[in-house]
Amino acid sequence: MKQKTQFSPELIISSGITDISFYIKALGAKELRRFSNDDGSIHVSELEIDGQVFHLHEEGRDNLSPQKVGGSTVCIGLWVDDVHTIMANAEAAGAIITSPVQDYDYGYRQGGFTDPFGHHWQIEKDIRDEKPATNNGN
Repeated sequence: MKQKTQFSPELIISSGITDISFYIKALGAKELRRFSNDDGSIHVSELEIDGQVFHLHEEGRDNLSPQKVGGSTVCIGLWVDDVHTIMANAEAAGAIITSPVQDYDYGYRQGGFTDPFGHHWQIEKDIRDEKPATNNGN
């Protein structure tokens, strides 16, 4: 049987990280498995959000964390049913809101944040088929 093509980002985190509960609290991720270093810090963690897998990997010579380079060149888009709830969860779990939730003329509801490890996220929903909101997208 042919495997379905999937996109699975690998987010680089600083060495020495042991607590990745942000992803569980903010995004509802489930940790599927973890490979730890001798000191208990994360080497690789495999997580899943609604069936979509992504990895956290400690930085190395060729893979630098956003914190090491002072920024990120990637924004991770996550399509969800309730943008407001995910954004509120992210902020409560320690994210910095970079773009408050709003509805755009092109038919998307979007909000953005930077997670505690420096990764940029855009939380999105296609609202082209929804009736116009009367109270800022709620």
